[in-house]
Amino acid sequence: MTKVGFLGPDGTFSSEAARLYKGSRPFELVEYDTIFDVMNAVVTGKAEQGVVPLENSVEGSVTTTLDVFLQDNPLQMIQEIDIPIEHCLLVKPGTRLNDISDVISHMQALAQCRQFLRNRLPSANTVPARSTADAARRVASVAPEMFDGKSHVCAAIANKLAAKMYGLDVLMTGIQDIDNNVTRFVVIGQEQLPPSGHDRTSIVFAAHRDQPGSLYESLGEFAKRSINLSKIESRPSKKVLGDYLFFVDLDGHSSEARITEALEAVQKRSSFFKVIGSYPKHL
Repeated sequence: MTKVGFLGPDGTFSSEAARLYKGSRPFELVEYDTIFDVMNAVVTGKAEQGVVPLENSVEGSVTTTLDVFLQDNPLQMIQEIDIPIEHCLLVKPGTRLNDISDVISHMQALAQCRQFLRNRLPSANTVPARSTADAARRVASVAPEMFDGKSHVCAAIANKLAAKMYGLDVLMTGIQDIDNNVTRFVVIGQEQLPPSGHDRTSIVFAAHRDQPGSLYESLGEFAKRSINLSKIESRPSKKVLGDYLFFVDLDGHSSEARITEALEAVQKRSSFFKVIGSYPKHL
């Protein structure tokens, strides 16, 4: 049976994406503690596939995911899944808004709900958790000694799935500061899939630092072949100050002739180059 890893515990947005990907297929979903653990499980063969967050429309790219793709490994993106993010305020049954003294969640979720916390719970402490589901689990089983021996009334920012799984009430829904909040997840494996007819290719490369205009010329290889670029993002190489890598998403599959030609041309102009997947676009 195909094992598919995801960032746990069950009830995270990652698990929601993994469940959506699984559908009715006989996959075994396996939870891991960190994004790195999910990706490493696929590298080492402990899991055939994994589901990891790639970027959020509010907070931007997930750097851990990008950094692992830069390593010398066979990981490939094989599918993308967009999940609308609706953050909810979860509490133990009977808890009122005015009772809450602490709000627990993943740092990204807390950041995405800053205005709500400032306006509706200005006196509440924010407590970071490993994931949104971990926050819900902690609220469901919270003990006073977890917070310096003081009596605290805790709430979690998580999704409705976590509320159902951990027996919590949904006190408020849609508390994120921006309504159009979407996280893009990718399914990873070790083998590239054949074209589906509606594909995207992701690459990462480093232009030569000692050649003026090298980035312009690299991107021009796509323009001259009428290849649309849907994303361009720079990241420090972590080697030398001012040295950057460029993550690029482009329309089409790497096996298409014009895409192959463009990628070969860019590779020749690069000091580092890697195709990290050709996969069906999210529909």
